[in-house]
Amino acid sequence: MTTILVTGATGRVGRHVVQGLLAAGVTVRALVRNPPQAGLPPEVEIAQGDIYDPAAVSRAAAQVDAVFLLWPSFSAEGAEPMVSALTKQVSRVVYLSAMNVQDDQPAAANGVWGELEDLLSGTDWTFLRAGGFAVNTQEWADQIRTGEVVRVPSPEAGRSLIHERDLAAVAVLALLDDKHVGQKYVLTGPETLTQTEQIAILADAIGKPLRIEEVPAAEARQAMLAFGADPILADSSVAYWASLVDNPEPVTTTVPTLLGRPALTYRDWAKEHAAEFRAPTD
Repeated sequence: MTTILVTGATGRVGRHVVQGLLAAGVTVRALVRNPPQAGLPPEVEIAQGDIYDPAAVSRAAAQVDAVFLLWPSFSAEGAEPMVSALTKQVSRVVYLSAMNVQDDQPAAANGVWGELEDLLSGTDWTFLRAGGFAVNTQEWADQIRTGEVVRVPSPEAGRSLIHERDLAAVAVLALLDDKHVGQKYVLTGPETLTQTEQIAILADAIGKPLRIEEVPAAEARQAMLAFGADPILADSSVAYWASLVDNPEPVTTTVPTLLGRPALTYRDWAKEHAAEFRAPTD
């Protein structure tokens, strides 16, 4: 019986990874900080601990066959001892990385995702280099529930947002079949949409008119710093959003090729999550 450790199991992608693995009939172990609040299916083995604690990671990874790794920080600080503890127990790692990692750049130039990929280079790795997550547009929910104005940096930035269920489905495939070892999969949604277009889709999904107000770059940078990003990442992120106005994110066919079905659209996502953007009285 295969046993797979899932980190980030209570998160937006991780919960779907857990469900997919259970449906495939494998044993799932989840590293969680607060088991009583995890809300995971009862058949999941719970390993209590924090991913920043190498000892907890080592215990969780004991006698597992593969790991789904999600590093939750904007910084790689603390990642090296975590990876060392993990890979002493298991060599097969599927890591949720980012599309903007470039192989012709030094690891440090690729941000936290490139640094983690570099730390994992001695393992049997699969890197899921994801584009923008559709679920990250939930950050607009408070604005939409309480008003009709959505403030964003670079409203005409084009992104090929991927549904979290597609990310999880690819992760499950990669965890269950060694033919994916050594692959770097660039994963996107099926179309490129500007943030203006995304908000229009949300407005249609919830039946409420919305308008956009552009956030100045300096304000967007400060918001990232307040959220915990280091200054280098904040600067690069703001610059990246601006760059997507003239050079939008590409669309890849990796998801439909691997899954044998069309990738889920942002409109699919908006319909599924519409309730999260509605005020309680709507």
